[in-house]
Amino acid sequence: MQEKPCFGDILDKGKEILKQAGTSGFDIDAWYLLEYVTGMGRAEYFLKKNNTVPEETVTEYLELIKIRASHMPLQYITGSQEFMGLEFKVSGDVLVPRQDTETLVEYVLPFVKGKKVLDMCTGSGCIAVSLAKLGNAALCVAADYSEKALAVARQNAKLNNVNIQFIQSDMFKNITGSYDIIVSNPPYIETAVIDTLMPEVKEYEPRAALDGGSDGLSFYRIIGNKARDYLYPGGLLAVETGALQGSQVMAIFKESGYKDVCMQKDLSGNDRVVAAVMP
Repeated sequence: MQEKPCFGDILDKGKEILKQAGTSGFDIDAWYLLEYVTGMGRAEYFLKKNNTVPEETVTEYLELIKIRASHMPLQYITGSQEFMGLEFKVSGDVLVPRQDTETLVEYVLPFVKGKKVLDMCTGSGCIAVSLAKLGNAALCVAADYSEKALAVARQNAKLNNVNIQFIQSDMFKNITGSYDIIVSNPPYIETAVIDTLMPEVKEYEPRAALDGGSDGLSFYRIIGNKARDYLYPGGLLAVETGALQGSQVMAIFKESGYKDVCMQKDLSGNDRVVAAVMP
């Protein structure tokens, strides 16, 4: 008669399946999925490590492990991702919020209080919600081309109890009014590079939110050209960039007539934020 598995057994099995599938961070993801299924924290796990696992829990856990082994991002499986210390719902309709983008939010936060902010290409709404929640903006407007992305962003505004105005817009097409701050994390990956990315990205994340055109700079040209029409004099424009795009985006903004154009690197030393001021 086969002995029933304990929590330690199924965690080890989960790790091995993900390792064999070539999943990056297989040991961490195996743990997160066990925590998601059982609700156990680390301390409780070590107390119950040798306890027998209910059959339905084994089935549910190994099913999710199988899905993760197909390279679906962990966050799409659990439906959640932390960003700036806040919880965000995510789905395959939006990019998973990344720590890199926190560099942009942290740069803009000191300028937000009492100001009117526009978040272009909002996706999950992680930037707009974080600025509204942590920065106490007077008005926060978030725009995206995708209605499905906006539906997720609306959930996140409600989840974090912030008031944001959402607009479906192809970049600035449906935007009206003027703003003190325009912030954006636009698509910036070169079209030809997308199919070389890890499976979690190229097979599951929305391509429209990744594809920045042949040189990855298409959306920065639009932003540099059009944001001028919606910024107050002295207003701040700040965008996230790819790790090697900082100088190119700076050049675009300088050519568009902005002043005080500067770049901020992330914690890894990569180009990450380009900011400029409306004359």
